[in-house]
Amino acid sequence: MGLLLFERRAFEDILADVVPWLESFCRPVEAKAGGTLDFWVEDGSAVGFPVPDPTGVGVFFLTEDQETPGEDEDYSALSRSPVQGLVLGAGCSGPANHRLLGHLALALARRLEALVDFDGVLVSSASCGDTDEGASPDRARALVAALPGRVVEVPYETGDGGRGVRHVGDAEFLAAWLRHPDFHLVK
Repeated sequence: MGLLLFERRAFEDILADVVPWLESFCRPVEAKAGGTLDFWVEDGSAVGFPVPDPTGVGVFFLTEDQETPGEDEDYSALSRSPVQGLVLGAGCSGPANHRLLGHLALALARRLEALVDFDGVLVSSASCGDTDEGASPDRARALVAALPGRVVEVPYETGDGGRGVRHVGDAEFLAAWLRHPDFHLVK
């Protein structure tokens, strides 16, 4: 998932802010060549998600997104366009990793005053039979409209010359999505 920033900061300055915080509940926290920060969550309760079995949780990473903002992305639904992006990801899939990634994104969005880019359209697959790839636009819009916070659709060009959309939301929306019974991340 992505974090969209509205004031440009050197990635080193972001790391200077984030690393001490991560080190308070992650072991180890490692800066890698090429500007990637790898970390393993030791105590998920620090971000509101105590992990029942930490052995099933893999590495997480934070890096600067060199493609944000993209020339093909339409941020006109926002009051201003982002000037910088970060990528926050998990090295392993699965429900615990997705939920912990969501909680990490929520904490970082609040800490960095960022919006969250969900990298796709959010759907309630369990309740309506949709998948992220084949989501009914009306059902996806109904889902996000039913949750508090702000979420917008950001159109972008697809590789085949078409147009796609993805959801971008604020921290209040992500907090509500994390509480939703169908919570998942777009794959």
